[in-house]
Amino acid sequence: MEKLIVQKYGGSSVANPKRILHVAKRVIGYKKKGYDVIVVVSALGDTTDELIELARKINREPPEREMDMLLATGEQVSIALLAMAIHKYGFEAISFTGPQVGIITDRTHTKAKIIKVNALRIREELRKGKIVIVAGFQGMTEDEDITTLGRGGSDLTAVALAKALEAKYCEIYSDVEGIYTADPRIVSDAKKIDYISYDEMLEMASLGAQVMQARSIEVAKKFNVVIHARSSFSKNRGTFICEGGKMEEVVVRAVTLTKNEAKITICDVPDKPGLASKIFGSISQAGINVDMIVQNTSRNRITDISFTVQKDDLNKALKITKEISKEIGAGDVIADPDIARVSIVGVGMRSHPGVAAKMFSALAEKNINIEMISTSDISISCIIKKKYAVLAVRAIHKKFELGGKK
Repeated sequence: MEKLIVQKYGGSSVANPKRILHVAKRVIGYKKKGYDVIVVVSALGDTTDELIELARKINREPPEREMDMLLATGEQVSIALLAMAIHKYGFEAISFTGPQVGIITDRTHTKAKIIKVNALRIREELRKGKIVIVAGFQGMTEDEDITTLGRGGSDLTAVALAKALEAKYCEIYSDVEGIYTADPRIVSDAKKIDYISYDEMLEMASLGAQVMQARSIEVAKKFNVVIHARSSFSKNRGTFICEGGKMEEVVVRAVTLTKNEAKITICDVPDKPGLASKIFGSISQAGINVDMIVQNTSRNRITDISFTVQKDDLNKALKITKEISKEIGAGDVIADPDIARVSIVGVGMRSHPGVAAKMFSALAEKNINIEMISTSDISISCIIKKKYAVLAVRAIHKKFELGGKK
């Protein structure tokens, strides 16, 4: 639909009544230009974090189904208030939850995947001339259980709706003006990127860039949904995420950082075939994603295995790992939540040698020890101690001369 646009506003964009009214005016501005508008909204400000904290005061390990029931309420507040704000300014709007607009997911609570979107109800309301507001981050199973889509899941809701309704493009609004060469809150001379490929953005999102959810980029790439990442507090052009073509060939596009990971080490694992499969198979069955894996060289037919998981999954992963360690006759299981992952990303790395050496040199010059390393065609990541995270990002950003003019 040529005149249909999907807009997603993050929690910081609707953090208080003043900002909600600001978003309402912005949405109405597009309606006045003749667009049909679908707005996807996140929970207000830090509401999701507050609900998680509240749940853990009741139960340190709350059932995941009940967590979804709880967390899905945050977006319901946002969509109702935004609809009220739009009505205040004389325009028709209607709010819907994810289940009400037919966002059907699998049964993986807290990290559900979208199976299909039945957009009939949205189309009906658009035909009536209304602005349609949809709660992000949520859906329901075919058994009508409420599910949530994981951290940043409102991005996925927006991209899925843009694809289902064939929108011209999908705007993702946050509190920054686009995608930068590093987090501008950490690196003062970080430079805004005008265009970035799906592959680079997917890698950045997977490695800690907090502007977009990685799974939303996967869907955008698969269905060629053009995304415009921009600020809700500015009318400046942001960053277009699209398929190649307009990106200059640079070696390293950006430096990313995540502190949301933890490391688990299983000590004294017997060096026998099949044990790694048993360990990681059990973790996978619990719905936990394992990222980096390092196995030390075997000595006296025993070895240590270290791997990283999302910090939210640490307790569950630790419990499973300790059980498996006993079963296979391994030693202690050690958890380290005080780590950070610093990464560089760029499609130009495929054809330029010496990039890794340059990154390692930047860290060495600051006496920062590397605990784990992983690489792909377009990225290099290092696990370091969390206390050196900001120092590492600044050092690498400067080493690769990614900064713009202040």
